[in-house]
Amino acid sequence: MRMISGKSLLLFSLIIFMYLLKFLIKAQPHYPFPKCNNDNITYTTNSSYNKNLDAALSSLQASNSGYGYFNVSTGQGVDTANAICLCRGDVEISMCETCLRDSIYRLRHTCVNQTEAVIYYEYCLLKYTNDTILGHNDMHKDILYLNNFDSFSDKKASNDVLQPFMSKLRGRAAGGGSLLKFAMDTTPGPENTTLYGLTQCIPSLSEAQCNDCLEYAINQLRVCCDGKIGVVILMARCNVRYEIYEFSIDSAYFPPPSQHVPLPSPQGKKTTSSRTVIFIVVPIVSAIAIVSICIFLVFRRKKNRAKKDNTMGISNIESLQYNFGTVKEATNDFSESNKLGEGGFGSVYKGYLQNGEEIAVKRLSNESGQGEIEFKNEVVLVAKLQHRNLVRLLGFSLEGTERVLIYEFMPNSSLDQFIFDQTKCALLDWNRRNNIIKGIARGLLYLHEDSRLRIIHRDLKASNVLLDEEMNPKIADFGMARLFNLQETHGRTNRIVGTYGYMPPEYIMHGQFSTKLDVFSFGVLVLEIITGQRNGCFKIEERPEFLLTYAWKSWRHENAPVMIDPTLMVESSSLQEIKRTIQIGLLCVQSNVVERPTMASVVLMLNSSSLTLQIPSEPAFFMRSSTTTSGSENYDERSSHSAGKDASTSDIVAR
Repeated sequence: MRMISGKSLLLFSLIIFMYLLKFLIKAQPHYPFPKCNNDNITYTTNSSYNKNLDAALSSLQASNSGYGYFNVSTGQGVDTANAICLCRGDVEISMCETCLRDSIYRLRHTCVNQTEAVIYYEYCLLKYTNDTILGHNDMHKDILYLNNFDSFSDKKASNDVLQPFMSKLRGRAAGGGSLLKFAMDTTPGPENTTLYGLTQCIPSLSEAQCNDCLEYAINQLRVCCDGKIGVVILMARCNVRYEIYEFSIDSAYFPPPSQHVPLPSPQGKKTTSSRTVIFIVVPIVSAIAIVSICIFLVFRRKKNRAKKDNTMGISNIESLQYNFGTVKEATNDFSESNKLGEGGFGSVYKGYLQNGEEIAVKRLSNESGQGEIEFKNEVVLVAKLQHRNLVRLLGFSLEGTERVLIYEFMPNSSLDQFIFDQTKCALLDWNRRNNIIKGIARGLLYLHEDSRLRIIHRDLKASNVLLDEEMNPKIADFGMARLFNLQETHGRTNRIVGTYGYMPPEYIMHGQFSTKLDVFSFGVLVLEIITGQRNGCFKIEERPEFLLTYAWKSWRHENAPVMIDPTLMVESSSLQEIKRTIQIGLLCVQSNVVERPTMASVVLMLNSSSLTLQIPSEPAFFMRSSTTTSGSENYDERSSHSAGKDASTSDIVAR
C-alpha cells in the first residue's frame, strides 16, 4: 500500500484526535427520539381522525403562545385530534418553528397511521393523540431517560447538591405563570464541577400539576441514573436536565456561579476530575506517539512521495475498481458515437460491459481541475449513497492520469432534454412532472438529513437530474466533494462553483452556503418544470421576462395559469395542485435565506395538501420592471443545450 503524505496524515490524525477528545469530554445524546403508540392503535387513510389530525398539525404553528408553546384540538369524541409542541424556553422562535415543522414530518413518516405518537428533539417536543394530553394518566406515559456514561465518584455527595438544586428549579418553573413555565440556573457542583440545570412544564398545566410532574421527574434521577454527571428526563408534560457543561443557547440563562466549595472525596476513591485527567492525558500521549511514528515512516520513503496520494480512501472500495482497458472496450475507446454529452469536469459516454449491462462512463478531463483527492472523495461519497432518487455508482477506474466514474445508465437522459424541448415536453403530463418534483425533493432530503454524511449538492439543475425508463428522477453529479467539520451545516468559500441562475445571492455575493442553497436551486427547478422555461430571461409576447420575477408576479396577481407550460393539458382537478406547487417553489427562492424552508418541510408540504402554506416574499434577483440590461438580450429559448456554465460540487458533513 502506498504511503500518504506527512501533512495529510498529520491533519487526519489531528481531526480524529479532536473528535475523540470531544467525545471523551462531552457525551451528547443523538436526537431525535420518536416514540410510537405501543398499543398499535392505528387509523385509516381518509378517516375522520386522519382529517382532524391533518387539520390540527397544519394549524399548530399558528397557535404559538408567543413563548414556544403550541396547542391545538380538532374534532369531537373519539375522532378528536389533540396536538401540542413545546420548545425549550431559551430557543428563538425561528429555531422553534423549524423544529416544529421537522418534528411533524419525521413523526408522520416514522409512526405511520398511529393514532398517538411523540418525538423529542433537544430543543422541542411534539405529541399528538386522540386522548387527552393533560390528563393525569398521561404524566409518565411517554417518559424517556438519557444519561451520561460517567458518574461522580461519590453518589451521596452529588445527590446532596443535586436534589436541593433541582427542587429550587422545580419551584421556579412551576410558578412561572400561564405563558412560560421554565427555569435554568447553575450551582457549584461536587468534585470541583459546576452543575447546569433546567426544568420546564407545558404552560397550560396548573402550578400544582407542574410541581407534581417535575417532582416525579426529579425523583427519577436517583432511580434511573443515580450519580451520573449528566441526565435528561423527557416527558410530554415536563422535562428536567442537568449537566456539568453549559448547554444553553443563550448564556444569559446561566449566571456565573458563586465560588466553588468542593466536597471532600471519600478515602480510597478517585475523583471525577482525576479520572478526567487520565481520560484526556492518555489519548493525547497516545495520539502524539502514533502521529510521530507515522510521520517518521512517511519521510523514510521519500522516493514514493509523488505517488502517496493516489490510493488514499480507495482501499476500502477496491471491489468497485475496473481495469481501464475494460472501460475503453466498453465505450469503444471513448468513441464520439458513444458520447452522451459534456458534463462538469469531463465527458460522459455510453458503454456496454461484457455481460451486456448498459453503463454511463464519466471520463474526467485533465483540464477539469478535479484532482486526485476530489476524485476519491466522489468515489467514497457516491458509493455510500443508497436512495431511489440518486444515481447509483457502479465502479471507477484510477490508472495513471486517467480517472473514470461508472454509473448506472439512465435511458431517458436528463430532465432538461424534456422540459426545454418543444416536442419532448409533451411526454411529461402533470402527473409525471409532479412525481419528478417529489422525487427530487426526496433525494435532496436524503442528502441533507438522512444519509450517513450530510451533503450539500451546490449544483442542482435540470441537466443534473436523470430519468430512468419509468421517468423516475435521479439526482446526479456529485463531483468536487468538500469535507466539512463535524456537524457543520453551513460555511463560506472563496471558490464559487455551480450554475448561475440556480445559485442564491448569499452564495454568489458572499460565498456563504448551507442546505438552503440546494433549497433555492430546487425552487428554481420547480418553476422550470411547471413553466417549461429556463431560468433567466425569456420572451412573453415579445416582452422579456425573468423567470423568478414573472412567476412571483403571476402568483401574486392570482394569474398563475398564464405561467403554466401550454403543452400541459391541465384538468381543473390538477390546477389547484399546480398552483400550490408554484407557491412552494416561490417559498424556496425567497431572497432571505432564513425564510426558505428546509427540505423536510418541502417534502411535507408537497405530500400534505391540508397544510397551510406561508405567503412567499419577493424572490432573489427580483426585477421591478421589465426593462432589461444590455446583458440580458440573449433570451433563453427551448433547446437541448444547458443554460449557464456547467460545474459540479458537493459538500459533506460527517455525523
